[in-house]
Amino acid sequence: MFNKPQGCITARRDARHKTVMEYFPLEIRDTFHPVGRLDKNTEGLLVITNDGMLTKKLCDPQEGTKKQYFLWAIGEMTEEKIRRIEKGISIKHREEPCLEAEIKVKDRDFLYNIKGFFSEEHREKLMKNKNLPVFSCYITITEGKKHQVKRMMKATGCTVVYLKRVKIGNLYLDEGLMPGEYREMTSDEIKELEG
Repeated sequence: MFNKPQGCITARRDARHKTVMEYFPLEIRDTFHPVGRLDKNTEGLLVITNDGMLTKKLCDPQEGTKKQYFLWAIGEMTEEKIRRIEKGISIKHREEPCLEAEIKVKDRDFLYNIKGFFSEEHREKLMKNKNLPVFSCYITITEGKKHQVKRMMKATGCTVVYLKRVKIGNLYLDEGLMPGEYREMTSDEIKELEG
């Protein structure tokens, strides 16, 4: 279990960017791999394994493994937008709509009150419009389309400014892990994932 920080990419190697595997000892880097993708500015739960069957179970949309994210987004999340997301929102012309999703709005605020969630490089840019309304929510999906959560929110007219994966299947991110830290999963946690 790895708590991916912002600013690194989900890959084993890359010539230009820091990767998630650079947080691990060399002997792990060559035999293990990250399961699924979290983009450069997304943080949170990432499973690192050498088990191909587990990787398939967690990544294949037909397996239906749920992935839950916490986010902050600029805009308003209305009941109509929630229904569109829950039914399976279209995120791109001529692309199949997303599968059904679950969404629970948590808080509403203003951008300046959530600046602690942003990296230094993004904080300065975002604070130019610090009075914009924002909301937080948990969203659960079973697919892994590229930038899917961000694109789902964009399809409702909202812009994600912070995104963190908090759960895969029944496995929650260990909140005791600081960004960039990892630990071995327990046998019970592995059984939960294998389902």
